[in-house]
Amino acid sequence: MTVQINSNYLENYSNEYAQLVCERFFSGRQFITGQDIIQLTSSTQVNFFIIKSLFELWQEELAMLKSSPYFDYRDIAVHEALTQFMNVLSRRIKVERANLEPLVKVAVAQAIQVATDPVTFYQNEINKAPKGKISEYLKENKKYYKWHDKAVVFLIDKTGFGHDESSYQRAVAANYQVMKDSFESVNLLLATLGDVKAFDVDQYLVAEVAAPQEAAPKEEVVAEPILERESNFFEKIAAEAPAKASSSSEAKPEIPEPVVKAVSPPKIDAPSNGTQLNASKLKSHFASESYRGMAGIKGELSESLALNQRFMFTKELFDGNADLLRHGLKAIEEAGSFESAVDLINTRYMSELGWDPDSDVVREFVQLIYRKYTS
Repeated sequence: MTVQINSNYLENYSNEYAQLVCERFFSGRQFITGQDIIQLTSSTQVNFFIIKSLFELWQEELAMLKSSPYFDYRDIAVHEALTQFMNVLSRRIKVERANLEPLVKVAVAQAIQVATDPVTFYQNEINKAPKGKISEYLKENKKYYKWHDKAVVFLIDKTGFGHDESSYQRAVAANYQVMKDSFESVNLLLATLGDVKAFDVDQYLVAEVAAPQEAAPKEEVVAEPILERESNFFEKIAAEAPAKASSSSEAKPEIPEPVVKAVSPPKIDAPSNGTQLNASKLKSHFASESYRGMAGIKGELSESLALNQRFMFTKELFDGNADLLRHGLKAIEEAGSFESAVDLINTRYMSELGWDPDSDVVREFVQLIYRKYTS
């Protein structure tokens, strides 16, 4: 069986998504800024792909400027002045709706591709790189890759690895095969688009029978951790983004180690049921506890998390993806009751992300939900 992409569905979905996002934001506004773009949608990947498009457009304009035969752009004074100009301009993004909407459309289509077919997406990124500067290109754009980025970031600074483009592309494919089981679920990534418009994977990916093909010889590629380097200009926008718009994939581009779950505590009144949470028993157990930490939560659930809790929940429960944590908290907020929130967790996260219902971290997460709905 092979899978074909329904390009018509992707086109229509991206169009509608971009229109809905822009209608929502530009109601009463004329322009959008760089910081607004970082928080435009619930999908961090979509937001950063919009910024990436702006950066690429700026690079095209700069290349045209430097093509003038009348000025010496290699002069050190000109270079320093131009660098300062770029830094200032990158903090002065100002886009009208007519110009933003096509960028959102492209960003959504790219996000869907990187979620469903990261190998093809990152191979296409390698195709864009200037000849002989693939690792430099990936390093420059790494800050924009938020989903499945570990399939490609290990190639950064590998200047002695595979001098030709095809070697880098084969390395991405081989590395993905090694690491794919550690990547986030496609459904969970695409769920972050759902607050604007639900995405139907079954309509997008259509299975059909394909003729058998001879298997290609395997490439042995060792994925090694690399050190992240900072780059200039539009990176400042990413660096200045609020903490809630960040992704843990920005922290270290190293190959992930196997997830070690928290040590299971002694069971109290058997609050769980196998691999499911029991809402009534959990509610009874939390109600019997009495200490100041059990005070109700009045505001938004996402704002109630302490810094260490946000880090712990992201790492231990949401596969290191801050985007998924934020989307999960929003869905729980909209559940309406503790029981409905627990049902949501059982349906969407327990098996999908392999949560241990009796672990300390799951218990602490559910306890916050109880406090939210009993405030």
